[in-house]
Amino acid sequence: MLPAVVTEKLDVLPTAPGVYLFKDKKGVVVYVGKAKSLRSRVRSYFQEGSSDNRYFIPILLRTIGDLDTIVAGSEKEATILENNLIKEHRPRYNVKLRDDKDYISLKLDPTDEWPRLWVVRRPTLKPGDKARYFGPYHSATAARRTLHLVNKHFQLRTCTDTEMKSRKRPCLQHQIKRCPAPCVLDVERRWYEEQVRAVAMFLDGRHDELSDELDNRMRDAARAMHFELAAVYRDQLAAIEKVREEQRVVAVDDVDRDVLGLHREGDLVELALLHVRRGKLADVATFSVKGAEVPDEEVVAAFLAQHYLPGLSSDDGSDVDADTALPIPNEIIVPIVPDAATGISDWLSERAGHKVALVHPQRGQRVDLLALANDNARHAFSEKRRASDDVQERLTQLKERLRLPTVPRRIECCDISHLGGKDTVGAIVALLDGEPDKKRYRTFHVHGDGAAPKTTDAAPAPGGEGEGEGEGMGSLAGDDYRAMYEVLARRFRRGLRKQESRAMAIAEGEAEQDDDKPTSVKDLAAKVEGDEEGGEWDLPDLFVVDGGKGQLAVALAAARDLGIHELPIVALAKEKENVLGDTLVDRVYLPGQKNPIPLRSHSASMFFLARARDEAHRFSNRQREKLGKRKRFKSALDDVAGIGPNTKKLLLRHLGSLKAIKAADDATLLAVPGVTARHVKALRRVYPAPTPAPAPVQPSAVIETKSPTS
Repeated sequence: MLPAVVTEKLDVLPTAPGVYLFKDKKGVVVYVGKAKSLRSRVRSYFQEGSSDNRYFIPILLRTIGDLDTIVAGSEKEATILENNLIKEHRPRYNVKLRDDKDYISLKLDPTDEWPRLWVVRRPTLKPGDKARYFGPYHSATAARRTLHLVNKHFQLRTCTDTEMKSRKRPCLQHQIKRCPAPCVLDVERRWYEEQVRAVAMFLDGRHDELSDELDNRMRDAARAMHFELAAVYRDQLAAIEKVREEQRVVAVDDVDRDVLGLHREGDLVELALLHVRRGKLADVATFSVKGAEVPDEEVVAAFLAQHYLPGLSSDDGSDVDADTALPIPNEIIVPIVPDAATGISDWLSERAGHKVALVHPQRGQRVDLLALANDNARHAFSEKRRASDDVQERLTQLKERLRLPTVPRRIECCDISHLGGKDTVGAIVALLDGEPDKKRYRTFHVHGDGAAPKTTDAAPAPGGEGEGEGEGMGSLAGDDYRAMYEVLARRFRRGLRKQESRAMAIAEGEAEQDDDKPTSVKDLAAKVEGDEEGGEWDLPDLFVVDGGKGQLAVALAAARDLGIHELPIVALAKEKENVLGDTLVDRVYLPGQKNPIPLRSHSASMFFLARARDEAHRFSNRQREKLGKRKRFKSALDDVAGIGPNTKKLLLRHLGSLKAIKAADDATLLAVPGVTARHVKALRRVYPAPTPAPAPVQPSAVIETKSPTS
C-alpha cells in the first residue's frame, strides 16, 4: 500500500520533462530517474498490468515513503540534472556499472630522445605537450594486448628513462630482436623515427597506408641486400594483416558506431558493447550488472551516462576527468529506446563535439548488428554463469572425495612460519567459493605459553618423525606442533565463542517473542555481530592444515580440547620423494584413516586445497617477514610509555644514541626541541637519572719545615 503523500503527488504530476526522486520512509533518496514526461513515467511504476519488466516494483512498494519531482526545461537538462543528483545522493538502487574513474590510454611522446609507448591512466594535457594519446581503452586487457602487439613487431624501447640511463649492456628485449638497444648501441636516428611513425599509424588504424609504406621499405631493403631489415618489415606487414583478419567486416559504410546488446535473467543483466570502426568489428566489451530491478530502458540510460559521460562521479566521490572518458562514436545502436533519449543524444553530442545519434533499428543492416550484440551478451552471461557452476561442481566433487557432511563453500587453512625457531607466526587464510576471502585472513603471533599438544599414536612426540613442515627438523618439530596447537586453539576458541553468542541471541529473541515483543532477524544478527570478537569468526565448512599425520593430530587435539567435534579437519602433505626415489603426489590425511588420499595436480579436488595451502604459506611468510623487520628496527625507546615516534626521533637526532640518552641529565633532555617535562618523567620511570660524578678531591697544601738539626 502506497503512503498517502505519494498517492496525492501522483495525481498532480506534470507532463513536462524532469527528474523524479524516490525516498524511503526515513527520507533518504534511494532512486533517481529522468523522464520526458514526469506524469506518464512516474505513474507507470504503480500501474497494475503494465507490459514492462518492472523488477523494481516489489522493492519500491516496500521502501517508498515519499516522492519528489523537479521540472526541467528540456530532456537534455533533465539528463544533466539526473546525473548531478545521482552524484550528490548516490542512491543505492541506481545502476552502477564501474568503479574506476580512469580508463587506460597509450602514450607516445615524439619529443623524447628515444620515444617509447607506455600505459597511462590520466593523460597530462599541458600547454605545449606534443605527446600523442591513443585510446582510451575500455579495459586494461585491451590496452595491454595492443601494447604487447606493438612491442612484439615494432622495435621501440620498452625500458623507462631511469633504466635506460643506468643500463650498461643490452637487455633481453634486444636479444630477442624486439629492441635496437639505443641505451648502449649506436642506433640510426632516422630508422628509429620511422618506427615511431609506423606505430602511430598502426594505432590510428591507418593500416592501408602503413602497409603500402612497409611494403616499399621491404622491397628497397631486399634490393640493397639488407635482408635482416627486410625481414623486420615483412613481420610488421604480417602483423597488420593478422589484425585485419581479426577485424570482421560487419558494415558496408565507414561510420564509427557502438552497438549495445542486452541479456537479462531476473535482476542479473549482461551488456555487450561492439566497437565498430570503419565498418569493421574492432573489439567487444562486456559488463555485468547485479541487482538490476529497474526496467531495461533505465539500465540502458544508466550505461550510456556512466560509460561515455565523465560527469558521473566515481565511487570515491571524485569526478571523472573528461580527458579519460571513452571516445564517443557517431552512432550508438541500442536494444531499447531509453526515456528522454533526445536529451541523452544532445548531451552526448555536446560532449563529443559532433552529432551523436541514438538508434533503435527496426529493419536493415543495423538490426543484424543489434542481434550480434545481443548474442554476445547472451554468450557472456552463459560463460560467467558456467564458471560459477563449475566452482560449485568442483566443490561438490571435493565433498564426495573427502566424505564431508556439506559442500565446503568456506575453507580455511593454517600455516606456521618461523626463521630458525624465531619470529614464529601462524596464519589462517580463507576461501569462499574458491576465491580468497581476505576479510577473514588472520595472523597470530605465537607466544609459546599455550599448552603443549598431547601426543598420540598418530602424533609423534616432539623430535620424532612426522610429515609436512615438521619433518626432519628434530626438536624444532615440537616447536611447530606447539605453535600450531596455540594458533588453532585461539582460532577455535573464538569460533566457539561466536557460536555461543549466536545461540544466546536466538534464545533471547525467542524469549522476547514469548513476551509478545517482536524481534526481527536483523536485530538478532546485530546482537551477534556486536560481540567483542566481531562477526568474522564463524567456523568454516572445512579446515585444512599444512602437513601430515602429526599436524592433523595437533589440529584435532586443539578442536576436541575445546569440545568441537563436528568440524571437518584434514591435513594436506606436499609432494615429495620417498627413500626408494618414488614420487609421492600431494596427499590428504583424514581423521581415523591410516592411508592418505592421493590427489593428482590436475584434479578438481586438488585445486581448492592447493590454492588454500599456497595462499596460507604466502601469507604466513609475509607476516613473519614483517614481524622480523619490526623487531630488527625496534628501539628500546619503543617500550617507554609516553615516548612517541616523533619524540624518539628528536632524542636520537640530538643526542645520537640510546646510551647518550640514558646518560643525559634532565637539563640536557629538556634542551632538546620538542621534549617536555612530561617526556622526561616518562623516561625516568624506565631509566633513572644518572648519578652525578663525585667532585674531585683537592690536594691539601703541604708546608715544608726544616729540622732544627739541619
